[in-house]
Amino acid sequence: MDEGPDAPQPPPRRRTLVLGLGAVALLVLATGVLLWGLPARWSGAAPAPALALHGRDIGAEQWDAAFTLNDTAGTPRTLADFRGKVVLLAFGYTHCPDVCPTTLAKFAEVRRLLGADGARVQGLFVTIDPERDTAELLRAYVPAFDPSFIGLRGSEAQTDAATKAFHANYQIVEYQGTVMVDHTASTYIIDTRGRARVVSPYDQPAAQLADDVRALLRQG
Repeated sequence: MDEGPDAPQPPPRRRTLVLGLGAVALLVLATGVLLWGLPARWSGAAPAPALALHGRDIGAEQWDAAFTLNDTAGTPRTLADFRGKVVLLAFGYTHCPDVCPTTLAKFAEVRRLLGADGARVQGLFVTIDPERDTAELLRAYVPAFDPSFIGLRGSEAQTDAATKAFHANYQIVEYQGTVMVDHTASTYIIDTRGRARVVSPYDQPAAQLADDVRALLRQG
């Protein structure tokens, strides 16, 4: 995804001190400076409230969720291209019979639920089957769910690097002429600063996904 301060030592024996007004002022000032440098949990200051999210907040884990993949026009894309927007990212393939179309339809529903803020959401679909998912096929498939959505593909090495960056897995096996594909079905939410922030399960309702996106948009 802290330990509290050490137990205080027994106090020294009391001594009677007679302080002038100047010494008292210096003591108060020194105490203020000391407390300013202490962590909030020691000084008594309330910590910043954590976001209330439906998905798993991975912000503290600081994933290095970086990739370079091509869009369907052959232009290299990275997460830096979408700074200022919240990104909904999923891994999949166009021949997927259920999980992938359901996920992309959910992304489109999230944009609708957000109203005007939907324009600040970018849907990305990364194919884990680039051998069959050509740029032409992705160009026809992904925007069919929402014209703003972008399909991304890369070499096998680039695909492996992208899935590894998001702690995702996939496997493609051909058996008796049939290609069988298994892949992580989670949705990954990247905040407006380009940081991986939330992992949402496949069965999370669109309304809850929209709530999490809205929270990240408000946070900025």
